[in-house]
Amino acid sequence: MDDAGRLGDARGEWFYCFKHKKVEMLQDCDQMDRMGPYPSHEDAANWRDQVAARNEAWDDQDG
Repeated sequence: MDDAGRLGDARGEWFYCFKHKKVEMLQDCDQMDRMGPYPSHEDAANWRDQVAARNEAWDDQDG
């Protein structure tokens, strides 16, 4: 992907698409098939790490 494709939309929102199994911008994927928004391409690509950290924080609050 070239640099222009990595800029995201005007708000800098990126999504991880489960249907296409890649990072995409808002208009590239249906809402039901994606996780996000994330502020950067890298953040969207690492969505699993962020979900795991959030779940761990929730478990700590419950515990």
